[in-house]
Amino acid sequence: MKKLLTLALVLALLASASSAFALTIGFSQIGQESDWRTANTDDIRTKIPLEGWELIYDDAQQKQENQIKALRSFISQGVDYILFTGVVTTGWDEVLKEVNEAEIPLFLLDRIPEPSTLEKIEYVAAYGGDFIEEGRRMAWWTVNYLEKLGRSEEEVNVVILEGTTGSDAATQRTQGIEEVLAKFPNVKIAAKQSGNFSRAEAQPVMESWLKSLDKIDVVLAENDDMGLGAIDVIKAAGKVPGKDIIIVGCDSPKAAFDAIIAGEMNATIECNPLYADAIIPMIKALEAGETFSREIVHPEEGAFDAEGGVPYTEDGSKLTVKAADAIDERKY
Repeated sequence: MKKLLTLALVLALLASASSAFALTIGFSQIGQESDWRTANTDDIRTKIPLEGWELIYDDAQQKQENQIKALRSFISQGVDYILFTGVVTTGWDEVLKEVNEAEIPLFLLDRIPEPSTLEKIEYVAAYGGDFIEEGRRMAWWTVNYLEKLGRSEEEVNVVILEGTTGSDAATQRTQGIEEVLAKFPNVKIAAKQSGNFSRAEAQPVMESWLKSLDKIDVVLAENDDMGLGAIDVIKAAGKVPGKDIIIVGCDSPKAAFDAIIAGEMNATIECNPLYADAIIPMIKALEAGETFSREIVHPEEGAFDAEGGVPYTEDGSKLTVKAADAIDERKY
């Protein structure tokens, strides 16, 4: 009996020591509005536990109040790190200060709070796409493709399917698009409206435009799900997407590659959702005592279209890759 008690005590001590080294990470995600978001969530939820770390995941279902509750729950549970993607850019000052007061290291992922908030809070690292540059790339690809088609002098009407109102992804992609298109007086923005980064919510917007606008030449969809929604509506209206109306998306999931190969979408600008391979080494580095700057780290991103070779930057230094040549390597 004494030996059994001694063995039980040893096992208990080992378990206690093991748990002392385990990390618990809270992940507040905005929801699952798109293929990109699903890939982003699945990547983190799959790879974090492979490190032997516990991941507490919360899906906010696109509601800021749910994220605030989740962050406060993470604080009360005493997690070791928090991964946070904010559905909008404003309204986070109070709860993120509470995270700081609890001395829980904070990672900002994908959508980043507005600068005035960043000035007031502490965060260990920020990682996500360069949304302004992605918007620019959508526009540069469009004007370069129009030139390739011999339409550079023609008056062209563009509509913009914007993302979630108040999110930096939507605001900044629109900013980048408008910045570039302003250089080309023949390319007019005929309308812009939020489709909430959702295929279903983009469809009635596209239907309305087809009825109310005399001419639509180009749809710039700030994510591919909205572009795919627009394609459905354009086909239902008896038009040919990709030919009658040029469709340019953003994110580059496999579904967009399929649409490009089918001739229904013309191009997609990449926004890489696979964050875990960057975040995990950062956490390990922090555990080892390293620190990071407050600059946002951007993943490498490209662009894809039907034939490849179209420039998508102002200096023409970056060229699209043929979607058919890259689809087998797509992980999402």
